[in-house]
Amino acid sequence: MSAASTRPRDPLQVGPPRLSETVPAGGAWSHVLKLGTALRLTALDDGANVSTLLFNQDLLPERLNLPDTLKSQERACVAPPMVLIGEMGSALGTVTGSSLDWHDALCGHIRDEQVRERWGESSYATDRNEWRRSAREGLLREMAKRDLDRRNLHQCVNFFSRAQPLGDRRGRLAFVEEHAAAGDWVELRAEVNLLVVLSTAPHPLDERAAWSPSGIEVEIRDVGVAGADDPARGFRDQSARALDQTRRLHA
Repeated sequence: MSAASTRPRDPLQVGPPRLSETVPAGGAWSHVLKLGTALRLTALDDGANVSTLLFNQDLLPERLNLPDTLKSQERACVAPPMVLIGEMGSALGTVTGSSLDWHDALCGHIRDEQVRERWGESSYATDRNEWRRSAREGLLREMAKRDLDRRNLHQCVNFFSRAQPLGDRRGRLAFVEEHAAAGDWVELRAEVNLLVVLSTAPHPLDERAAWSPSGIEVEIRDVGVAGADDPARGFRDQSARALDQTRRLHA
């Protein structure tokens, strides 16, 4: 296990969780986070990737708008204390803390054909619990439980992953293999009743020879809503405006 597993737990983690579960490597999961709760994701092994979609449960199908999130907060990745902004300009969630300073928001999720091309054909009949499934398959399966389909897919956040420029004229990106280690974590606070849909399949630029996704631990705790002195309010002007717009909608 990596030295990252010895990193101290931060002060955000106070009190017992209201929910604690494990999402297996290559699996998928969905849950509605209640307003004022926080979801903590913790990598169980090195090289984790968590492709994540966000929706406003009370205003479906309003979903995360990553282009606006990145542009309005002048970032090329997701990191604390950024606000994750929906299509209506309001805050869906806030990244309140993380052991990492970079979570990919540019590369999307891995598809069925990419999994087959890199790691070969796979099925439950032949591979049982080692069945290799794409993020696309897992996300759509979880979305179907909520009466959502491929029309509701959007650009995802790949928590725990990083892609960096290759420096060529084509502007290509390369996966950073050693970015995340076992024990790394990220915490997301719900600013609305927030539907989270995620997959632990590999990052779409991960070309390692072995199929080696990581499972994650998910924990949900009561943390309350953003206060007047919340770090996100001072991050960018649009961060505060998005939080204020969400408060007005829930007034």
